[in-house]
Amino acid sequence: MNYLGIDWGEKRIGLALGDDEVRIVSPFKVVASLQEVLDVIKDEDIEMAVVGEPRSIFNFQFSISNEGFNGFVKELKERGGVPVALMDERLSSKAADALSGSKKEKGARDAVAAMIILQSYFDKK
Repeated sequence: MNYLGIDWGEKRIGLALGDDEVRIVSPFKVVASLQEVLDVIKDEDIEMAVVGEPRSIFNFQFSISNEGFNGFVKELKERGGVPVALMDERLSSKAADALSGSKKEKGARDAVAAMIILQSYFDKK
């Protein structure tokens, strides 16, 4: 089954591709809109999307007060044609910084963060 990992941001959306059979995940690319995500779902034969869900680092509660994030997830569920799972994304950006080597290359960081989110989902399954 083909999966799409998504690290949503107001400016950039990091994407990663994964296969649950072999449990291999790799950064894919960074896009700027929901439409581009929908195009990837279609073009890459994605069967499920896993979106990083913001949570507070300190109290482990969901911190989804962001209308942009909520709207993105709602539209993805309505228009994506695939099941959507939410996965805790705490510290994924910090881990991505360690893996990508530079905070300056934010695009690469977002795709790596999406990879970490999707890998965490596979590891939890």
